[in-house]
Amino acid sequence: MKNKIIEIKGATKAYKDLKVLKGVSFDVEEGGVFALLGSNGAGKTTLINIMTTLLTPDEGSVKINGFDIEKNPEAIREVISLTGQFAAIDGILTGRENIQMIAKLRHLKQSGQVAEALIRRFEMTEAADRRVGTYSGGMKRRIDIAMSLVGNPKIIFLDEPTTGLDPEGRLEVWKIIKELSATGTTVFLTTQHLEEAEQLADKIGILHGGKIIALDTLEGLKKLFPPAKVEYVEKQPTLEEIFLAITRKKEEK
Repeated sequence: MKNKIIEIKGATKAYKDLKVLKGVSFDVEEGGVFALLGSNGAGKTTLINIMTTLLTPDEGSVKINGFDIEKNPEAIREVISLTGQFAAIDGILTGRENIQMIAKLRHLKQSGQVAEALIRRFEMTEAADRRVGTYSGGMKRRIDIAMSLVGNPKIIFLDEPTTGLDPEGRLEVWKIIKELSATGTTVFLTTQHLEEAEQLADKIGILHGGKIIALDTLEGLKKLFPPAKVEYVEKQPTLEEIFLAITRKKEEK
């Protein structure tokens, strides 16, 4: 049985009178890809900010890699990395210089070797010494994720990583996420693209109305959907149909 690398119990968060998270509870096992689905304003980014020590919950407990978010935030920061919705890179520097900068900020020795290893891993040799401002959207996201892997974090949080990317760029990011999972890195992904979760996730959670209303594998979620209609062929529900059915049913109660 895999270890629980993320444990959240009864987490709440409010901004003045707006309660964004209303008792969120779930676990994430080590390794693989966990996808958190939710509409705009569902609280996905707030939840990621809590797990990455940028915010503290008003109530409840959050443990990352066995460390309590409030008691040991420094220990948590040592094993995680966060890539936000928009690439956090310096357009004036080259790709290589951006990675070296992060390595130095993490107080790693031989930042040049660290950068070279990631450049090769992400197949960026030809573009590495060009200014990042000249990169395509997909390449910027690639270098952004490469920077997130400096120091070999155990968990990488990707907050809507394909926002604003064209189909080619999106496929490029999907390939990177699959490779990360294959090497044992735990990937926590938030997305509004339901096809993305279908393609990548080992487990899927649906955040709606400030709570986790469904949590299972794709196959498990399909069982929540009405049986497939048989006409000429059996029609299997897509994750988008499952998501809409679950959220509408919750709103009707």
